[in-house]
Amino acid sequence: MDGKRPVIGVVPLFDEERDSIWMIPGYLDGIAAAGGVPVILPLTSNEQTIRQLAGMIDGLLMTGGQDVAPELYGEERLPQCGERIPVRDAMEQLLFQDCLKRELPVLGICRGIQMINVLLGGTLYQDLSSQHETETDHHMMPPYDREVHEVLIQRESPLFALLGEERIGVNSYHHQAIKRKAEALQTMAVSEDGLIEAVCLPEKSFVWALQWHPELSWKTDERSRKIFAAFVERCAEGRRCHE
Repeated sequence: MDGKRPVIGVVPLFDEERDSIWMIPGYLDGIAAAGGVPVILPLTSNEQTIRQLAGMIDGLLMTGGQDVAPELYGEERLPQCGERIPVRDAMEQLLFQDCLKRELPVLGICRGIQMINVLLGGTLYQDLSSQHETETDHHMMPPYDREVHEVLIQRESPLFALLGEERIGVNSYHHQAIKRKAEALQTMAVSEDGLIEAVCLPEKSFVWALQWHPELSWKTDERSRKIFAAFVERCAEGRRCHE
């Protein structure tokens, strides 16, 4: 990469019990290993602050975390729906919209794919165990860098163009997932039991989202490293265009 490395804004995780933000190292290390500079963003719903932050980064990583509020996709909360963080929902809504306007690359992981789907008009399973009967393991036990089920990658998708494989094994740790896909999104991969596992937004140069966890497997899995590298390279290209 020429010039300065691209700066990637990383949405913070939040510990409600400790009233503090935190981060899984793999999000940051995976970006850094791919040539980016990861920066943990502050947790805020202040619109002016968020727009300023969007103007300071070259790309956005939407991380995992608490459940997306069902109110955002027009449903009443079920008892099985977990902890929600309203300030994070509000922050991601503003931040994602501003990144789209600025044509910034976006990568969503776990909650990230769910939030992107909701913000573009889709819905979620609030709880897979009660709403989606399956024998596929979507809520694995440690260690989290191993494969627990397969996904089928659509041949016409950019993910297939990157990896060149129709079936890959992935790790999996989630209890919510896409139920109705937003119309603007293109499916890139589905799991053995039919859940949507990866999407992209074709009208943008790079808005990808995955239900599995490359941040937990990038050290041992080349495919995970390729995904981080593709994201960071697109961020670098955008940075170069604006230098």
